[in-house]
Amino acid sequence: MTRRRILVAAAIATSALILGGCASQQIDAYATEKPVLDLQQYFNGTLDAYGVFTDRSGTVVKRFTVVMICNWNGAQGVLDETFTYADGSTQKRIWKLQKQADGRFTGRADDVVGEALGESRGNAFHWAYTLRLPVDGKVYEVQFDDWMYLMTDKVMLNKAAMSKFGVRLGEVTLSFVKR
Repeated sequence: MTRRRILVAAAIATSALILGGCASQQIDAYATEKPVLDLQQYFNGTLDAYGVFTDRSGTVVKRFTVVMICNWNGAQGVLDETFTYADGSTQKRIWKLQKQADGRFTGRADDVVGEALGESRGNAFHWAYTLRLPVDGKVYEVQFDDWMYLMTDKVMLNKAAMSKFGVRLGEVTLSFVKR
């Protein structure tokens, strides 16, 4: 093989890898999936969640449970989350959600930088936000690409990729169970 052909083949392979790494799922792909997620209905009342944080290699770094007490007043919702980690430590996050006129959602919490943006189609909800994450006495601003999938009227699965400066740090996986 000539040097030119090797360079062209390497350029094509590199382009495919780069483009593949940039590809991300689109919310519209879930438009016809059932059961249809009504975020205000699902996140209303008390939910239990069970989750893990895995690092880049897939190793479980943290295990935790969450009790969520959720309620809505018209287009405004509050998700009051209490996290309990396997080591016995706890954490609290209170999301204040707002359903927008176009059907999208915005959200704020004390440890969220700015505003979270989300939208729902079919059985899926996609949420993007930056979280202030405390680790070993330091606080890092980490981006979350958060996807939720309604499985039944009681069960939802959640998968959130965490990254910093575009570098994937790990993933949070949760299962929600509505009481």
